[in-house]
Amino acid sequence: MDVLVINGPNLNTLGTREPEVYGTTTLPEIEAALIAQGAAAGLSVDTFQSNHEGAIVDRLHEARADGTRFVIINPGAYAHTSVALRDAFAAVALPFIEVHISNVHAREEFRKHSYLSDLAAGVLFGFGTHGYHLAMDYVILRLVDDSGGQRVPA
Repeated sequence: MDVLVINGPNLNTLGTREPEVYGTTTLPEIEAALIAQGAAAGLSVDTFQSNHEGAIVDRLHEARADGTRFVIINPGAYAHTSVALRDAFAAVALPFIEVHISNVHAREEFRKHSYLSDLAAGVLFGFGTHGYHLAMDYVILRLVDDSGGQRVPA
């Protein structure tokens, strides 16, 4: 597998949860579009969502061994609370992009700090669900040589 897309707590409720903040696109719609976007570039994409911190940490550990080359993650609230998730990213040493649907800097004070951002290859926030596609665009640039579709190391 080339790309792993992880979504954290409460993101399974996209489409109905606070649509004025998160929009009406569902997580299955986002995942299907990302799989198609990756496939169009010759990349395999897997998706994973959990409301449980340990399950996300376990999936990251599995990613180190399953051939994952890049991770796109919307950690949800775990961005602001999880040292365990940060340590997992440091342990697996996989490049990743942190995505947030809302502009976290225009929200509550506690959302302005992420335990992951300084480890990330990049951070996207405030672009709605389009942020996932911008992240995948970057991953495609990093993993596929646009001059002939040849894979390059991350």
